[in-house]
Amino acid sequence: MERVPPVLLPDLEYDVPPGGLSIGEASRLTGVGIEALRYYEREGLVLDPAARDAGGRRRYGADDLRWIAGLVMLRETGMSIADIRAMADLSRIAGTEAERLVLLEGHRHRVLDELARTQGHLLAIERKIAAYREVVGTEGQPHEDHPSG
Repeated sequence: MERVPPVLLPDLEYDVPPGGLSIGEASRLTGVGIEALRYYEREGLVLDPAARDAGGRRRYGADDLRWIAGLVMLRETGMSIADIRAMADLSRIAGTEAERLVLLEGHRHRVLDELARTQGHLLAIERKIAAYREVVGTEGQPHEDHPSG
């Protein structure tokens, strides 16, 4: 996986044996379902298909799992499958760092916009909590028009 410098991929919090991990073990350690791992491979979201053992079963190495961990992070921050596919496609080609940077900067911008919206919503929730605490603290009893359930 020389196409992506190791410093750009998440560290693993577990050891991977030289022969790799089964799909079940990879699923358990990454938190990604078995079918999702197969989907990621089928849709070209991983750099390379997982190696196979003599019986044809997938074996995931440390580089595979680091890439998957990065993929999970991007998904959890809202990156689209199309953009992850574009990142994987670019990562297979040497010299595409500038294009990858543009893709990540665009994603960062969307994450920051979403974070600002979420912070605004949190502020509104905090104001509501403060208002309810004032009402509860002042009166200590539900309002007459509020069912006490």
